[in-house]
Amino acid sequence: MKILVVQDFLRSGGTERQSVLLAEGFASAGHATHLVTFRPGGPLQPPAPPDRLTIHSLQKRDSRLDWWAPGLVRYAKQHQPDIVLCMGRMANCYGGALQDALPNNAVVSTLRTGKPLPWLFKRSLQRTRQVIANSRAARDAAVADHGVPAAQIAVIHNALVFEPTDAASTEPSDLRSDHGASASTVVMLDVAMFRPEKNHIALVEILATLVPEFDVQLWLAGDGPALAACRDRASALGISDRVRFLGWSSDPKPFYLAADIAVHASRRESLSNFLIEAQAHGLPAVAYDALGVGETFLPGETGYLIPRDDAEAFRAKLITLIENTSMRERMGARARSFADENFSTQRQIDAYLERFQTLSNPPASP
Repeated sequence: MKILVVQDFLRSGGTERQSVLLAEGFASAGHATHLVTFRPGGPLQPPAPPDRLTIHSLQKRDSRLDWWAPGLVRYAKQHQPDIVLCMGRMANCYGGALQDALPNNAVVSTLRTGKPLPWLFKRSLQRTRQVIANSRAARDAAVADHGVPAAQIAVIHNALVFEPTDAASTEPSDLRSDHGASASTVVMLDVAMFRPEKNHIALVEILATLVPEFDVQLWLAGDGPALAACRDRASALGISDRVRFLGWSSDPKPFYLAADIAVHASRRESLSNFLIEAQAHGLPAVAYDALGVGETFLPGETGYLIPRDDAEAFRAKLITLIENTSMRERMGARARSFADENFSTQRQIDAYLERFQTLSNPPASP
């Protein structure tokens, strides 16, 4: 097959990581794959793409306009891909136009966000050949809110971008020591871009209610526009010494290995990449209930799903895990097996390719 993956910009977000992972996986499986971006570069630009993967930017110079895709339809018509996979909100806005331009080819929309959808995105959901949602909750929302026929939607969960490995570049004990965490300190971790909807400030405020009763730290890995406000809130609460702002990392695996509990307070999700990665690395989770979050772990078995904005319930479950090391270990072991069974990288790539084969070779009419 010839596959075209469309993404506006390779910024340091979860969808962008999935775009690169899938494009590289399709190419490694022997399929001629084009990863087409609107804007050039980005922190996730692969330095050495594998064979059969072509990376092409539509903007020759970065205009910083995420919605501008000059020549996208022309590029698609020129290369005649069997499958066009639209990733991210801006790329999905072009799905309908691409399907109109390629009536004999399969354009696939993806639904992987809890944010409000632009009008062109919603219109494309009605016009493309297939919609792939990354959670059952997102599928149900597409049917209920956007009128997409259920038969047109497939559910394929996110793949593990950072699968557990036996070796790490940094020993967990060294990393903990570098950040002032002793062997008895309970480290709570969140890896997510600092956007208002990710609600990092809620985690800082919950941490303040645990200090100084417990020896705990909150590690926040990522960057973004809401970072400064989160720093200011930690300072105002007098707990700056308990919060570590780790910045964006191209490989957060050392953080997973050094932490004890995964925490997530996001108000908008479709399926949290962070919670999937954390489960794979054996971290029990405490998270607010947002769209699809409940599908990333087993509530009550590998973590706790908390009603949104119920800070007291969030705090209570954290204390349960902070005080009970054996429970953390038991839940973490179950989390590893759950993630391996449901989110392994190759399993998800194979699921996409199987769906693509069906779309590119539809059954003959009776």
